[in-house]
Amino acid sequence: MHQRILRALRSSDRHPSSSVRILISAAAPLTPVLAEGLMDEFGDILYNVYGTTETGFGAIARPGNLRAAPGTVGRPPFGTELRILDDSGRELPVGEAGHLFVGGPLIFDGYSGGGSRETAGDLMNTGDLGHIDEQGRLFIDGREDDMIVSGGENVFPGEVENLLRHHDGVEDAAVIGVDDEEFGQRLRAFVVRADRVHLSEAELKAYVKERLARFKVPREVVFVDEVPRNPTGKVLKSQLPAPAR
Repeated sequence: MHQRILRALRSSDRHPSSSVRILISAAAPLTPVLAEGLMDEFGDILYNVYGTTETGFGAIARPGNLRAAPGTVGRPPFGTELRILDDSGRELPVGEAGHLFVGGPLIFDGYSGGGSRETAGDLMNTGDLGHIDEQGRLFIDGREDDMIVSGGENVFPGEVENLLRHHDGVEDAAVIGVDDEEFGQRLRAFVVRADRVHLSEAELKAYVKERLARFKVPREVVFVDEVPRNPTGKVLKSQLPAPAR
């Protein structure tokens, strides 16, 4: 909805209403590009709320957080604890990505059909991968099952997607891993060009190569009219088209 509001404003002579006091984003990823766009239009009144059904609220980003670090989901609210753990359950240092565990009063008792989620003491695994910066701000790097392993290197699709969306010629982007005989997986990017912009696959690959490690450069770029998503903004990978050969 925020993306649609922003697009409607930019495609007309309308101006944001001064009666809008707060914008809240929740239940779907808030990209840095969208966060900056909303604040530039409406002012610094945007809040980003992160949580899961199983753990409740994990973090809240206030407007100041989002101006300083547009990709953050903020800091834990009162009574909530965050930890970034490795595969062995050890806490990782600042800046290093790992499994995000949350503890607090809103953690659920279990699924109605039985079972629960992985725990570490009083903390519960959210199923997300993330890291915490030196200011204590949390960043979500992706879902555990979305991480792409290419040639032994871990790639978070969200990092590449956010970079592509920062390109002036890109309206939207999604990155997935596809099977590769040599590297196990390779990156395939699906890109929606901005209106009236001529953009080539080679240009986008060069753009990513200049800013990220070589193994994070998509091997393929497929241009599409839209990126299919469900109502909460999650990319529907099964509906992404196969590239023409």
